[in-house]
Amino acid sequence: MTLSLHSRSGPSIRMANCIFRIVALGVGVLITVSSAFAADLETWQHEFPKTNFAKATVPLDEIRDDGNFRDTIAPIDDPVFQSVSALTAMGPLEPVLSVVIQGDARAYPLRMLLWHEIVNDTVGGVPLLVSYCPLCNSGVVFDRRVDGDVLRFGNTGRIRHFDMVMYDHENENWWQQFTGEAIIGNDAGAYLKAIPARLESLARFRARAPQGLVMIPDDVMRQPYGATAYYGMDSLWETQSRNMLRERYPYTLPEDVSPLLRVVVVEGKAWAVELLRAVSRIEHGETVLSWIEGQNSIHDHAIVSSGRDVGNVIVQRAGRDVPYDVTFAFAFRAFWPDGEIVFLK
Repeated sequence: MTLSLHSRSGPSIRMANCIFRIVALGVGVLITVSSAFAADLETWQHEFPKTNFAKATVPLDEIRDDGNFRDTIAPIDDPVFQSVSALTAMGPLEPVLSVVIQGDARAYPLRMLLWHEIVNDTVGGVPLLVSYCPLCNSGVVFDRRVDGDVLRFGNTGRIRHFDMVMYDHENENWWQQFTGEAIIGNDAGAYLKAIPARLESLARFRARAPQGLVMIPDDVMRQPYGATAYYGMDSLWETQSRNMLRERYPYTLPEDVSPLLRVVVVEGKAWAVELLRAVSRIEHGETVLSWIEGQNSIHDHAIVSSGRDVGNVIVQRAGRDVPYDVTFAFAFRAFWPDGEIVFLK
């Protein structure tokens, strides 16, 4: 199956500006193009009239336009759910970003998040931002409350270090998805609080929360849910020019390490998923990381449920979940330039 990268959907536009896929005689050839256009402050000011662009914690020229605009990648503000026990429209190993608060268990499938990237929801009485950026495979859940105000988030359509830049409707501050930091606006320097969540298979969520809820589309024709425009990224290191990939992701990593290597990030330190997979369990002080087989990648096959097994990661401290992120190595290095990555030797 080959997805059109020129459809009306925001993710297809985003992917097209990152990678052009040419299919000839069944062979995919990868051609890189410019990942972004130059920063256009005048356009930004027109789209976000309340944003104070004079106050920022990062250089504005690090933020790239990649063909999308404000909310062309549409967030979900009123999610619809179905009981996990009744759900039949997903493969059991498909990935979900899940959270449990005060007995309220909810799962947000990546088959939907890769098309919407942001969900504003309330779980167990806590207003949450469920965020996922498929370009760097970063999925983080945040508390939407800042200084007593509940914010509602949207997508600026821009990226920084290939990671989504979000905004809040109330003040139009711009926020970095990977870190939860307000990087532009009057609240620049503020941080959202990360909430413990798991990136796990639907089957594992069903097993630990049999009364839980799973987000489903309000309109199954809105996007090709179950398909992914980001397929093939898992194999680029083996099938494409490594020098080209290093130029595309110019972040300091060992020569033999793919920038698209999956790593588990916990509080500024990262472990290669292939290492965790090899040993099953890693103890770091009181923090315990575990790997269990059985989760499809959204970056492998064009159909999510056919993606290769990348496994499930659990991170706990004293038996309780702690926030973590399973992301690509380049993204960790971009946002934690001095952070340690432990690789498989």
